[in-house]
Amino acid sequence: MQLSVIILNYNVRYFLEQCILSVQNALETIDGEIIVIDNNSQDDSCEMMKNRFPNVKLIQNKENLGFPKGNNMGVAQAQGEYICILNPDTVVAEDTFSKVLAFAKKIADFGIVGCKLIDGTGNFLPESKRGVPTPWVAFTKITSLYKLFPSRSFGTRTFGKYYAQHLNENETGKVDILVGAFMFMKRDLYLEVGGFDEDCFMYSDDIDLSYRLLQKGKSNYYFHQTTVIHYKGESTIKDETYMKRFQEAMHFFYKKHFRISIIFSLFMKAGIVFFSFVKMFQGKSTIKMSPKSYILYSANQKLADKLRLVLQKKVSFHDLKTEKMVISSSLRSGDGTEIILDNEFVSFKKSIAILESSRNKGFTFKIIPKNANFLIGSNNSNERGKVIKIE
Repeated sequence: MQLSVIILNYNVRYFLEQCILSVQNALETIDGEIIVIDNNSQDDSCEMMKNRFPNVKLIQNKENLGFPKGNNMGVAQAQGEYICILNPDTVVAEDTFSKVLAFAKKIADFGIVGCKLIDGTGNFLPESKRGVPTPWVAFTKITSLYKLFPSRSFGTRTFGKYYAQHLNENETGKVDILVGAFMFMKRDLYLEVGGFDEDCFMYSDDIDLSYRLLQKGKSNYYFHQTTVIHYKGESTIKDETYMKRFQEAMHFFYKKHFRISIIFSLFMKAGIVFFSFVKMFQGKSTIKMSPKSYILYSANQKLADKLRLVLQKKVSFHDLKTEKMVISSSLRSGDGTEIILDNEFVSFKKSIAILESSRNKGFTFKIIPKNANFLIGSNNSNERGKVIKIE
């Protein structure tokens, strides 16, 4: 078997359903399998899995065992030569795995391959590629100093290491650290290094695994030629709790691989003070406005009629039987339009391309997964996203 896709789920039933649909499409030309590990979800994730995907291997845990242990359990049952650790709130293109496989086979001794990640509005997620978070590098992350300098500018070498800004988002190359939302590697290598450290604290498990492979002389790669949606993005609102967890994660990483020094403590404390100071002067978050109108891209007129009732707002119908799949140039940026893509007629790859090409144009997006009764999407990379049922 070529590939095992490992998906650890916890209470994201609708995102999981869409993720598996996209993975199944991407495995159609590959000898592969999907393994879902559920960490005692309290929603109906497992019931959905058994009803809709009875042929997918499902591991049901009776408690939340955490990210490292859950993924290790999945890999232990995997049969593929390669594995892909994949978050359940992702959407892969139909050719994602074939492209990554082809790339991996060209590299004699790689560690992990990651890919380009975007959020639900098409914006690039910088955590797709990262550097080793030394005390100084972690400080530039906490204080957002990395934002001051674009890729390959004079300041990149000093301030841009956390997000590996020596590479731009459309350039493949070596990086130190990859994110746990998408990690592609050989199964034997994963097992050889012991997989994720089950003592790892939140936010440091993927950093630790990436770094251990560097220590073995492997090279990790950011591969830009396929794009994956990761709805939650960095997943956590940047508040004081986040900063505390980030500090604890860095503490774990340094204690394991280096040593906790006075420099580390000073940088962490200075960064948190700076962060708190900035927060004091930030205004309240802007009020989120619901869409004023919708455009459905589909060939199903009855679906358009149903959405008008469910959404109780204007829904225009772009009939793909008679019109090409293009975002009309007549749409104005910021006019409150939400674009709905019917996966029955718009592939996941095309949907991803539409999000990328329309980013920063003021639109929001939802996808209706094939044979599903809901819309799903996210307008903010700091939030879990939104699901609208259309039963």
